Amino acid sequence: MISESWLVPALSVVPILTAFVVLAVRGFDGRRLEALPAWLGAVACLAVTVVAGVATALVVDRGSSRPRLEVDAQWIPALGVRAHLGLDGVSAPLVLLTSALGVLVCVHLALTARSLDTGRRLVGCVLLVVGSANATFTALDLVLFFVAFEGVLIPMWFVIAVWGDDRQSAAKPYPGAKPLGGEAARRDAAGRFVLYTATGSALMLLGILLVVLKTGSSDLVALATDPSSLPGGTLSQATQFTAALLIVAGLAVKAPMWPLHTWLPPAHTIAPTAGSVLLAGVLLKLGTYGLVRVAVPVLPDGFRELAPWLGVLGAVGVVWAGLACLVERDLKRLVAFSSVAHMGFVLLGIASMSPVGMQGALYANIAHGVVSALLFFVVGALKDRTHSADLGEIGPGLRDRVPRLGWLLALGAVAGIGLPGLAVFWGELLAVAGAWQSGADDGALGALGRPLAVVAAVGTVIAAAYWLRVLREIWMGETDPQRARLPDASRGDTLTVAPLALATVALGLVPGPLLALTSSAARGLLQLVGAP
Repeated sequence: MISESWLVPALSVVPILTAFVVLAVRGFDGRRLEALPAWLGAVACLAVTVVAGVATALVVDRGSSRPRLEVDAQWIPALGVRAHLGLDGVSAPLVLLTSALGVLVCVHLALTARSLDTGRRLVGCVLLVVGSANATFTALDLVLFFVAFEGVLIPMWFVIAVWGDDRQSAAKPYPGAKPLGGEAARRDAAGRFVLYTATGSALMLLGILLVVLKTGSSDLVALATDPSSLPGGTLSQATQFTAALLIVAGLAVKAPMWPLHTWLPPAHTIAPTAGSVLLAGVLLKLGTYGLVRVAVPVLPDGFRELAPWLGVLGAVGVVWAGLACLVERDLKRLVAFSSVAHMGFVLLGIASMSPVGMQGALYANIAHGVVSALLFFVVGALKDRTHSADLGEIGPGLRDRVPRLGWLLALGAVAGIGLPGLAVFWGELLAVAGAWQSGADDGALGALGRPLAVVAAVGTVIAAAYWLRVLREIWMGETDPQRARLPDASRGDTLTVAPLALATVALGLVPGPLLALTSSAARGLLQLVGAP
């Protein structure tokens, strides 16, 4: 409908324009206005969240694989590239999550502002991440998708490189390496981030160019629904496999898939709280969303050949990251490694190419974004108080010393375990069930499906072990009378974390609305590739 067409571009235009205003107006540098940029960012993201809610209500269960809301206009006529945007049941939950996290991050920055000049630039980067991510989630043109994708990575690099924590104690980034700390650790984390993401982007760009040159089109809807009508016709099996290999490899870096995940723990450890929340809640979703939006419908035959490998690496990531968490002493790094495990379930669900597995992957994406954001806010608050994320430095007895922060940490931990009644449970259950179903003779995972489902299920046991270890060490126990008393959650902490705590419980107790939102779109995508 014409009257609704403005909703989709507004999702990305509003935060990006606000970012330019915040970055351009140096008058915000006055001491009395130090929180104003963050409050402007919060208002802009709140407006986008409302718009996303209205748009989502219009795309619920329309029974079509084609996006319900679309805008299609010329962008680069000489190259045939169009500004084609759309929203459906796959992208709508991610847009809602991104916009809502933008609100919470900006409120957090407003209530913890220390330096106005730093705050203005940091808020600008946050808004660019939110706007570019929404553009990525709504892009229906391959070239536009790539440009928006890169638009997320550049400001995120600045967040890590400029505002990262340079007070880290020296530690080895890998066995046998020279211990890094302070400024060197920040440079190493930012360098890894840009090196891995640039390499992944280059691979993805090669795959995108191959598809565009062979088909003569970059339109995702046409490529998925009617490839025979394109100027270059349908892609051959060999071309599909080559393009899928390049695109999947590029997106796997962002997912992050084991063993391409090694940029993530340093980035999370060094990044400020706002950066860690955006990394976990937004950036990691770009990779898995790209698999669902681009690789599966556009390159179905090529992706089907790669699906068993993707499933194996996803399941290995679940177990490997869980084992790493069992010995990790830094709480921020532990949450980062747990993200690798949770995203392994998402990759397994996508690789299954089954309706149940795909819905599990989409649900797990959102659940992980909510729970990981909650944990990073809480861990960031603890680190601000103790000046360390080390379990020994935080110390035992959080439930008595800082009861509000302690109980919020406990909620995030038991949600991370996959406890029934909390958000993570449904996504991981459906992803494992999808892998089990895909183990049939005609399934994408074939004979590997059921063994991989069992391996992933073992990963949930490991998750219980490492989170219970954390709770035993710092949540329970006797408080040392010599240890300095810590202030409990402030009003700002409560204001930012409470919505995530409520969402964690709501997604666990009432999964129906999110499943209904993704059901039609997921089945439509799989029907395009001939899945049952």
